[in-house]
Amino acid sequence: MTKVRVYDGAETIGGNKIYVEENKKGVFLDFGMNFAKYKVYYQEFLFDRSARGIYDHISLELIPRLNIYRKDLIPSDLDISIFPSLNVEAVLLSHAHMDHFGNMGLLDENIPIIASPSTLMLLKAILDTSSAKVGSDVAYFSERLPDDKDDRVLKADRRKLSKYKGRNFICTKGFSEPFKEFILTSVKKQKQIEAGHICTIDDCSTPFEIKAFEVDHSIYGSTAYILEGDSTIAYTGDFRLHGKRAEKSRKFINEAKNASILIIEGTRTSRKDINESEEMVFRNCLEAVEESKGLVIADFSARNFERLETFKEIASKVGRTLIISAKDAYLLKALEKADGVDRTKDILIYKELKAVRYNWEKEYLKKEINETAFIDPTRISSEQDKYLLCFSLYDMKHLLDIRPEYGTYVYSSSEAFEEESEYDFIRLSKWLEAFNFKIYGYEILEQEGRDKPNFIKGYHASGHVSQNEIRWAIETIDPDVIIPVHTQNPEWFANNFYNTVLLKDGQTHTL
Repeated sequence: MTKVRVYDGAETIGGNKIYVEENKKGVFLDFGMNFAKYKVYYQEFLFDRSARGIYDHISLELIPRLNIYRKDLIPSDLDISIFPSLNVEAVLLSHAHMDHFGNMGLLDENIPIIASPSTLMLLKAILDTSSAKVGSDVAYFSERLPDDKDDRVLKADRRKLSKYKGRNFICTKGFSEPFKEFILTSVKKQKQIEAGHICTIDDCSTPFEIKAFEVDHSIYGSTAYILEGDSTIAYTGDFRLHGKRAEKSRKFINEAKNASILIIEGTRTSRKDINESEEMVFRNCLEAVEESKGLVIADFSARNFERLETFKEIASKVGRTLIISAKDAYLLKALEKADGVDRTKDILIYKELKAVRYNWEKEYLKKEINETAFIDPTRISSEQDKYLLCFSLYDMKHLLDIRPEYGTYVYSSSEAFEEESEYDFIRLSKWLEAFNFKIYGYEILEQEGRDKPNFIKGYHASGHVSQNEIRWAIETIDPDVIIPVHTQNPEWFANNFYNTVLLKDGQTHTL
């Protein structure tokens, strides 16, 4: 008997926490942060308290009320032993986006994580280059101890001989020695990393036979899974069929034809279907940059390295050099440890003017990349026609150091779907107006009595399947049961496919 229980992500975009069980043993499919639920209570300067471990998460039901979490995150005034305990053999991570891994760091450290080598490298690099947030500290974590004066308060273990704890990782395929070295390298001065166990999927035992398939999405390393046990279950994670790696997704879909249950994402079922592709994005962005004089800025979502490579190709075609941030360079070097591809070749790195540089910048990155690849804003200012700069709203302050007289800005990312985000584009436009930039990809229009961004099609392709692509995938796989997740419109599936089972968070389907 096979049970599929959707603990989270049934009616929201992201936050997937899906438990698949046979014979009282099971695996989670992702364990992400549900941004929709977090936003009900939190905002930019109001967030969960790390000193209280999982107390806030449990109290506000931001994570399932289960007895499966790290013991060091349980304060004295929280008893999770009253909650159900699951026999979790592993977590299958689809990719390195927060809505899929953002709560994974809360799980008991003995639960291994199955993921592609690229995804594991990104998890490590993301944590290296950011402040550790409880829940997203997946690759390694600092154990927390009760405060001596009040054991309701938890603090990081800062004792001299303490180490970061590395998690147990199961790679979907073989890994290199540089991969293993990077996993164990601590770039944070205060502690070393105590290694967890690292092996490949062929060397581990789980309740299911697990097959992993690389799929096309907006981040490298994205993986879909087929689980074979009493029943066969296919889980898409996030995927698409209109990117450069579309054939990877098609291969998974064809391999999943025997699946009894298909758990499939439906991000775009609540949006109007449009035809788009990365090839179309390339053509339109190339045309915009070809016409440009002065500095060119490309703005695309963080860690969308396929789009970064698109702009690298565009820069090459028009005789410019791509400039990226130090953080992006670090993540690209991490990816290289997984697949051996040097994506920083012929790219420059913006040398930000700041008083303090982190250890990953001043030591590790500079060992990996020649000093001549770092470019000062003064040099950019003197040769603006030579560069294509990868900046977002949060990098606009650096234009004050570059001082461009004019230029071109290409917005190549998703639309604003919330009023909060719309104000970001008003603010962005003020920066661009101040430096006389021509804008491609969006415009500001007066709508409903106020200024709002209007997005121009053709400069961005979604990382998610369209409705037509979903139809093709389902018709090709032809499952007995369809369980939609990662969607605000699960009814679309029920209206189009008679064998859809609509689950709400916390509900179970048994086959």
